[in-house]
Amino acid sequence: MTRRIKVLQLQPSYNVKRHDFADLAEQIVLGLPAERYEVVSAFLSGRPAADQPVSRAERSVYFELSDAALKGARLRALWRLFHFCRDERFDAVICSRFKPINMMLWLNRWLRIPVCIGITHTLSDYDRRYRRWQVRPLADDHWRFVGVSPAVRQSLLDCACGFTADNTVAITNAIDIENAEALQLSREDARAHLGLPPQASVIGAIGRLVPVKGHAHLLRAFARVAARFPDTRLLIIGDGRERARLEKLVVQLGLESRVHLPGARPDALRFIRAFDLFVMPSLEEGFPLALLEAMTGRLPVIVSDIPSMHELVAGAGGQLVPPADEGALAAALGAHLGLPDEALRRMGLAAYEYLCARHGIADYRRAFRALIDDTLAANPRSAP
Repeated sequence: MTRRIKVLQLQPSYNVKRHDFADLAEQIVLGLPAERYEVVSAFLSGRPAADQPVSRAERSVYFELSDAALKGARLRALWRLFHFCRDERFDAVICSRFKPINMMLWLNRWLRIPVCIGITHTLSDYDRRYRRWQVRPLADDHWRFVGVSPAVRQSLLDCACGFTADNTVAITNAIDIENAEALQLSREDARAHLGLPPQASVIGAIGRLVPVKGHAHLLRAFARVAARFPDTRLLIIGDGRERARLEKLVVQLGLESRVHLPGARPDALRFIRAFDLFVMPSLEEGFPLALLEAMTGRLPVIVSDIPSMHELVAGAGGQLVPPADEGALAAALGAHLGLPDEALRRMGLAAYEYLCARHGIADYRRAFRALIDDTLAANPRSAP
């Protein structure tokens, strides 16, 4: 019997989603058929409670390391991970985000796992000089690096520290469109759950309430057009350290009856059809899944013109505005709110069709499977 390829997917913390339409770690698992691959999911910290989901991998491992153990030199964590990988004899390890990548870069000097894949989600992971210094001598032929968008890939190449055109690729984030659509509530039910007037025009945003998401700029832009469109509401689903500041800003702008901040909602995608227009005013993004979720709801989109989102939004026929430019954002809001409903529907449908053509989940799964296979062919495991 042919030995299956043994794959470890290593993540910084337990974060398996109840619905995996946009849980990309789980989508990688689903793209590795069990007859050919043996997949283990491992989490450096955390573990699920009794009512929480587990990975679809054949086996899950929870190291349950403390925050302290994962800071600084991380010697205890490295020691445990080294012994685990040595005993398991993996053919490939997929590391999601900086911490697992950094740990495996050091450990694979001794483990010699044939395939190591590091996935980077943000543009700033290697801004710090010492991080770039660590990569340069450790990124050997066993390593392949993935940026979740062409912009993230380019940010890695620009570091000039071991990321090269040969070992660094873009595998753009994707979404299981069919399953995402099945989860969505109807427009009427979604609005009822969120306490929105049935006949209002609704501008929607989804994201953590943190400064980089640009929600304060969105509030001030909305304030510029609110009087012209008295039946319009703005709703931002999410929570975070910026909440109190945003609530204060809503009061200062006199928008208490027009702006809704319902907090974080599990599976926020369920409510996407409550919106007529989706806005993402971020100042920086790797490649936001919330934007893909909005497009599954056939929504027209207004998005900051930043590198990671330009190609997607331009291709989908969305509106790009300079980040933090409240005047340009207000003008875009006014232009969209002034359109007839049918025009908005056509724009949303165009975005949906582009999404289906360019960001379906099958291509995403296939890309990771090919990356494993091709790298393993170039670096076959030595006999024990």
